[in-house]
Amino acid sequence: MKILAVEDDAVARAVLRQALRRLGHDVVEAADGEAAWSLLQDEPVRVVVSDWMMPRLDGLDLCRRIRGRTKAEYLYFILLTSRDASEENQSSAADAGVDDFLTKPLDLPELWTRLRVAERILKYTTQVRQLEEMMPICSYCKKIRDDQNYWQQIEGYISERTGSDFSHSVCPDCYQRVVIPELEQVKAAMAARHVCTAQRKHPAT
Repeated sequence: MKILAVEDDAVARAVLRQALRRLGHDVVEAADGEAAWSLLQDEPVRVVVSDWMMPRLDGLDLCRRIRGRTKAEYLYFILLTSRDASEENQSSAADAGVDDFLTKPLDLPELWTRLRVAERILKYTTQVRQLEEMMPICSYCKKIRDDQNYWQQIEGYISERTGSDFSHSVCPDCYQRVVIPELEQVKAAMAARHVCTAQRKHPAT
């Protein structure tokens, strides 16, 4: 994978660069969050390993900017910091959109494990994105055509491939457009039936 290493300390950045290369990854570097953000506009990076405390733009603010992007492939963000992995710090990182949290000094086996997790997650996000972009779906009934050219409901299609279960509800637009007219029809039919019943019981003389 191509990984962006963001670290303002030159020595720590060199250590991180060397560790990532030893694990077989391509590495691009930035000395702070602003430089990293600028680099991300042109580099097809899928993982960022970033220090937390940096000048100009720190790791959390960099992550927030990345999460604010639209129509971009998902980028896995690992925060590297000398701060304690306290519940409060991990909560702050999670709220900013950080995927993983590593403490300094850098531990190579732990970094390897986290990057393997990143690879799996990025693989699944890519598959989901491709599924969203390429699913042949009927414009009228919203059924999906599968690989054997059969059409099936979207719930069954996704459930077969992901094992997901679905709960069903009604959105506000469909409630107004579909449910309320159907309720009115039922009420009208019940009222007409009541009138017919009353007429049979009390025929006009």
